[in-house]
Amino acid sequence: MFFRHFYDHQLAQASYLVGCPASGEALVVDPNRKIEPYLQTAEAEGFRVTHVTETHIHADFVSGARELAHRTGARLHLSGAGGPDWCYAFAADAGAALLGESSTFRVGQVEIAVMHTPGHTPEHLTFLVTDTATADQPMGAFTGDFLFVGDVGRPDLLERAAHIAGTMELGARHLFRSLQRFRRLPDFLQIWPGHGAGSACGKALGAVPQSTLGYEKRFNWAFAVENEDDFVRAVLAGQPDPPRYFGQMKRINRDGPRLLGALRRPDRLPVERLATLLAAGATVVDTRPAREFALGAIPGTINIPHNRGFTTWSGSLLPYDGELYLLLDDRRDSTVDRVVRQLAGIGLDRVGGYFGAEVLEEWSGSRSALQTIPRIAIAEVRAAAPDGPLALLDVRSPVEWAAGHLPGSSNIPIADLGERLAEVPRDRLVVVHCQSGSRAAIAASLLRARGVADVRVFSGGFAEWSAAGYPVDRAGS
Repeated sequence: MFFRHFYDHQLAQASYLVGCPASGEALVVDPNRKIEPYLQTAEAEGFRVTHVTETHIHADFVSGARELAHRTGARLHLSGAGGPDWCYAFAADAGAALLGESSTFRVGQVEIAVMHTPGHTPEHLTFLVTDTATADQPMGAFTGDFLFVGDVGRPDLLERAAHIAGTMELGARHLFRSLQRFRRLPDFLQIWPGHGAGSACGKALGAVPQSTLGYEKRFNWAFAVENEDDFVRAVLAGQPDPPRYFGQMKRINRDGPRLLGALRRPDRLPVERLATLLAAGATVVDTRPAREFALGAIPGTINIPHNRGFTTWSGSLLPYDGELYLLLDDRRDSTVDRVVRQLAGIGLDRVGGYFGAEVLEEWSGSRSALQTIPRIAIAEVRAAAPDGPLALLDVRSPVEWAAGHLPGSSNIPIADLGERLAEVPRDRLVVVHCQSGSRAAIAASLLRARGVADVRVFSGGFAEWSAAGYPVDRAGS
């Protein structure tokens, strides 16, 4: 049996290719929208992608299963176990085989047996893999977002991201029961999860790419909790706020992602077009580092630095119902394609064009001055707080704010800022801060683009404030 693990560090997401050397057939499990690596690996190793599947309807990225099956002519296998609310709307049109508890299918001499493991989502499946050429028991399991290394999938996303009331506790109970069934499998079973450290699909995922069931039973906290009510309390406690775009991903993946074909590089646009777009209210994203943006940026653009948090903040802040435009340094040929691919991976696949970094010089030379966003030192913030002439805006999550915040500050989470602009004062200096500066820089650019003129960033944020030993307020205190 051939086995290959793929990992997208931007999404902290794992996918897999399993092949049968005897038949030349291959299965891809949980593909993301960048399907070329699967195709290239299959071709290089002498396989044909004949089967494509996924463990569940994903919330954190757009699935590539439909795209890959369409491109290769492979048979698409999808869960049919989620009930009427969580079935794939495009399954019939795509000719997909629907799977449930005890379903099986074969990829040459490799047998895939299905367990229905609800909890993270109602339709979630786990795939047990047996290489029948050499064994009569499964070697490992593709556990998706059910079981991770050191953690389990969070059961609160349907309620907190997709806004389906009353599903959180029920999901936690289903997850507990799925774990009790799963723990009866052999300890030697390898665990191949759908995510690693950094994913928002769990609380404390391990960075090791795989494990065994025996190891997880000994050291994963979820297996140590024997009482269902205790497990429900533990698994729901302390879950981080899900990124805002997770609800969009659920809808897109359930209804059917748009088929992209070969993703075309957008056109490189002249500076004259930028002025027209900004005047019409278009969304233009400057992907340069925050420090560079703060020192000089084109008014009306939004700064989302192209770093590890790029997809999270793009999905949370950018509109899904219109075209986007990019400003980036394209001196490296791969930069444009990489940014466009990452946006398409979370469903932002309508990039209308891009501008190179030289547009900044052309803009300042022929139109007007670039804007700056000054920083403010902790001493100035300390002198003005809590009743001074500053509006202290904390853009961290409500949980972070409740645990401790600067006296006199107000809280608007960065993902909510676009909808709550009316709450931001316009009659005094607005000082934006977060924990350590990265979110505050993005938020400040959004405020400037939306007409809040007097904005500064306290880049040290709550971390610097608390480290200095200054007074801290807490919710309810």
